[in-house]
Amino acid sequence: MKKMLMLGLVAGAMLSVSACSNPDYESKGDMKPAALPPVPAAATGKDSATVAAEQAAQEINAVNATTTIKKMQPVM
Repeated sequence: MKKMLMLGLVAGAMLSVSACSNPDYESKGDMKPAALPPVPAAATGKDSATVAAEQAAQEINAVNATTTIKKMQPVM
């Protein structure tokens, strides 16, 4: 029983080693991430800094929240 267990472990180890070592695999160590595209301006034609400043200065209440939600929803 112990000999069969050892034989199975050795066979499994040999299979895993042969499966994990692929000589055709090419490592691409010089890969660099692509640059992100620039952030588009807001839909109103203003730059993003102006829009962010306006949104930060806007008072948070129910009326402003509903208008903002309506702007985000697509028009049917």
